[in-house]
Amino acid sequence: MNRFSFCLIVMTAVLLFSLPAAEVRGQEEAAGMNPSRPPVIRTHGAAALTVEPDRAEIQIGVATEDPSAQTAAQNNAAQADAVLKSLHELLGRDADIKTAGYSIDPVYTRTRNGSPSITHYRAVNIILVKTDQIKRVGEIIDRASQAGANEMQGLQFSLKDEAAVQLKALEQASREARAKADAIASALGVKIKRILEVEEIEQGPRPFFRNRAFAGVAKEAAATPVEAGTLDIDAAVTLTVEVIR
Repeated sequence: MNRFSFCLIVMTAVLLFSLPAAEVRGQEEAAGMNPSRPPVIRTHGAAALTVEPDRAEIQIGVATEDPSAQTAAQNNAAQADAVLKSLHELLGRDADIKTAGYSIDPVYTRTRNGSPSITHYRAVNIILVKTDQIKRVGEIIDRASQAGANEMQGLQFSLKDEAAVQLKALEQASREARAKADAIASALGVKIKRILEVEEIEQGPRPFFRNRAFAGVAKEAAATPVEAGTLDIDAAVTLTVEVIR
């Protein structure tokens, strides 16, 4: 027997002996019996808390227009200063009131030949008011309007300490996920051995927005009604546990 024939016989024998083991491993994996992947139960838990907001953010606009950009800016500065002064008188000198944005832009029109032409300039000063006095939001809007504000840019209700409420919702979601896992394990006649993985699904609070426009109102007009409503804060988790018989 030459050396080539001997090597061929050895390789054939190795191949024949290895086929059954490979076939068994394939059958085990197909049947879900792979010991490296223990049986698990995966559940989802969710919670939703409804709370009342305790913070309001009001964006109030002061807009002025004039054929002269300089005059539009000067008029805007005087009008915005009057609004700021009035708001500080209402809420106090330490109130959280600041300028959130300022712009001055040309306003165009089309001439007969189709080319753009500047008709006037528009200056806008956006004042941001943050307050914990939710019930006074309507009063704040009215005072700003009476002082010269003529645009309502936005109104948002939120929470001062949203983290604490979020943790409470997360706790409830986790308990629900574990309760589901316990119920499934009991129904299947298995026991939970250990927790393999817990994953939080980011949710966060959903701030409540309101927008409306207003023009200047007379001092004797009725107060602006504003209802803060409620906030929905959600939390969700996915739980994976290992089970044994």
